[in-house]
Amino acid sequence: MKLVTYDKGDGIGRAGALISDGTRIVDLARASDGAILSIQGLVEAGEDGLSAARDAIARASAASTVDRAEVRLQAPIQPPIQMRDCLCFETHLVQAFTNARKLRAQQAADPDAAMKDMEAKGILSVPQTFYDQPIYYKANRFAITGHDHEVIWPGYSNFMDFELEFGCYIGKTAKDVKKENARAFIFGYTIFNDFTARDAQTAEMGGQLGPAKGKDFDTSNPMGPCLVTADELTDPYKLTMICRINGEEIGRGSSSTMYWSFEDLIEHISASETLYPGEFLGSGTVGNGCGLEHMRFLAPGDVVELEVEGIGVLRNRIIKPDV
Repeated sequence: MKLVTYDKGDGIGRAGALISDGTRIVDLARASDGAILSIQGLVEAGEDGLSAARDAIARASAASTVDRAEVRLQAPIQPPIQMRDCLCFETHLVQAFTNARKLRAQQAADPDAAMKDMEAKGILSVPQTFYDQPIYYKANRFAITGHDHEVIWPGYSNFMDFELEFGCYIGKTAKDVKKENARAFIFGYTIFNDFTARDAQTAEMGGQLGPAKGKDFDTSNPMGPCLVTADELTDPYKLTMICRINGEEIGRGSSSTMYWSFEDLIEHISASETLYPGEFLGSGTVGNGCGLEHMRFLAPGDVVELEVEGIGVLRNRIIKPDV
């Protein structure tokens, strides 16, 4: 199933499921006689929730469906009860750090000397910790927005970027889960665009506490367009991932290149810590999946499209209020 949360322009999230090749939405509350009121509630209900959703879709009448073109999609769960963004792609880190060093060196009196000095000292290089264990930060769940919603450029940034990610939702309470058993705790997947103020991120990361204003600003975390249940997306590790700006392909990668799997993440994060249904774990940026890797940053008005095979396309326009 491809589950969505939609609104009719009133800001009220309604649980739905895509049908007819994604052109129509079954209103799950109507079709289930009020048994399914939200996607979060459906996730919490586990297998019973999935069965109820399947039954609702199967018996949905025309009166309990809406035209997708006439509504707006929120994030599948908005906001998620918790979200962590992880670093799972080595290629992205290598390429991003290389270009970050170039940007910093260009500001020095002797760029070549500055570049050599940073390389020798390991400045802006992939940390050993990445290879030793999964790394993540807790993102701002209240900055979530949906497909085709505008992203507001933060007033303190001059260099805005996008990041092509996808991620999984936890389907049931998990604690001290072993990797070999972790797949059973994944409810489904969606696309995540981790918009980033690169100048703010660079300034704050020296504090060694992770990103803050580089990532956390209103509307910075679009997710969607749908939540694909795990039974439909049976192999999340062979998906083509593509990013476009204004219709032009900027880069592509594959989930097959993940250094850490979602099962690795669940084992690591659930150690002596309970994960709850509806929590979201981001994959981190796929290799070739952000502007920094291509030295191409965003401009006001740009439309960013992220496509992940089997899930769909997440599209957002970034706007600057004073432009």
